[in-house]
Amino acid sequence: MSLWEKIAADLMAAMKAQDKGSLEALRAAKTAFLLARSERGPETVLSQDEEIKIIQKLVKQRKESAVIYREQKRADLYEKEEGEAAVLEKYLPSKMSAAELEEALRAIVVRVGARAPADMGKVMGVATKELAGKADGREISAKVKELLG
Repeated sequence: MSLWEKIAADLMAAMKAQDKGSLEALRAAKTAFLLARSERGPETVLSQDEEIKIIQKLVKQRKESAVIYREQKRADLYEKEEGEAAVLEKYLPSKMSAAELEEALRAIVVRVGARAPADMGKVMGVATKELAGKADGREISAKVKELLG
């Protein structure tokens, strides 16, 4: 079952349960999927990687909004954004631990043949593709700098 189908099914369940928090988050995801599909044509089917990137973008937007709301002492809006982010995060692959990330990056460094900080671009290109959805780009970048530095 694709992410699109899973979200559509969960959207129906949220409607029946009248779960407003989940409903808003799932509607936003469905809308983002529809927009991405319509940009390329009506018969376009999104790949799993594309679906994951859309969900990651939505989660990131909500977390950034939540930070702003917390700074402005708007607890009601902060909780709403955090709740929606939590709903959407359920559809993302599980994150790698620090040890798993380091192990995967060491393997990539060896495979690419990187030896110095100047080779960071090579490693990052491969790492961001292979670890998409499993680790945050900032974490990957910091760990690659550490390994090559």
